[in-house]
Amino acid sequence: MAVGGFTKLPNGNVVVALKLPHPGGAEDSVRVIVHAQNRQRALTRLRNLGFRAARLSGNTEPPTPDEVTAVLHHPDGLVWRHSASGSEELWHPFRATHRRAG
Repeated sequence: MAVGGFTKLPNGNVVVALKLPHPGGAEDSVRVIVHAQNRQRALTRLRNLGFRAARLSGNTEPPTPDEVTAVLHHPDGLVWRHSASGSEELWHPFRATHRRAG
C-alpha cells in the first residue's frame, strides 16, 4: 500500500501524491504527483505506466502547495522526484524518464 494523499481543486479535478517504490528496483522510493479528473483516473494513469502497486488508502500525506503548483504547470500533469532528496531535487517529467530508458 502506497503512502500518499490527494487534494481536490476548485474546478473539481484532483492532484494525487504517492510515495512508490523506485521502478528500477532500487532501495529508495519516489514521490509521484498526478493531476487528473478524479482519484481513480490518477491511479489508472500510474498503473498504466508500470506502477502496479499504486493504491491510495486514506489521505495521510496530501500534496503540498508546491507539489500542486509543479504538476499544474507541467503539460503532462505527471511529475516525480526521489522522496529522500527533499526539496533539493527538481521535479522530473515522467515522459523524459521513458525517453532515456528506451
